Amino acid sequence: MRLVSSAARPDSSEPPAEGPGSRVASPGSPGAPAEERALARRAARGDAEAFAELVARRTPGVLSFLRRLLGDAEDARDVAQLTFVRVWENLERYDPAYAFSTWLFRIAGNLAIDALRARGTRQRTEAESFRLVKGARTSAEPDGPALLAESEVRRVFESCASALSAKQRLVFVLREFEDKDSHEIAQILGCRESTVRNHLFQARRLLRVEIRKRFPEFVAGRQR
Repeated sequence: MRLVSSAARPDSSEPPAEGPGSRVASPGSPGAPAEERALARRAARGDAEAFAELVARRTPGVLSFLRRLLGDAEDARDVAQLTFVRVWENLERYDPAYAFSTWLFRIAGNLAIDALRARGTRQRTEAESFRLVKGARTSAEPDGPALLAESEVRRVFESCASALSAKQRLVFVLREFEDKDSHEIAQILGCRESTVRNHLFQARRLLRVEIRKRFPEFVAGRQR
């Protein structure tokens, strides 16, 4: 397996899902943003059922995102719960000019960064959360890691992911696992796209350096 390429990848979508009482658009489908905006407007007026629908639709994705970012399932559940509390408390501040998911990920991401910083140290992140290596080494990356067994991937990632700052980790997870482009990540973080690209570049660079430093046996073509 090798480090992920920095080349852009197309955004992914999710299959349709059933909603309470009727068929509704899933979070990743074309109709989801408009439908979730409508649900958010209803929830802001005190419609508890509309809010419950938003929570049901978005909880799996938020939990997955936070688990990757925090590296701990229990912490992810705690921050996810706090995220939806904050959403409920601030629905009147939601700007429907943006997708509901963008606003939601901004809240979740900020709370996750707070949680990471509160630990007082950079925690190890679950191996499966970072797809830093995949496939075989290519001619475009002659010094990339050689093929790794799945059992080794966890050990490598648990050791190397701590090299990232909280913000680098957030950007990396949003890009590589949530399949969000630089524009949406910039909206989530409230920064420029150039800042997002810089965080992503630095995250990939640091992770490659850490793999080469801590696990030289996985680097093909190294000097003996």
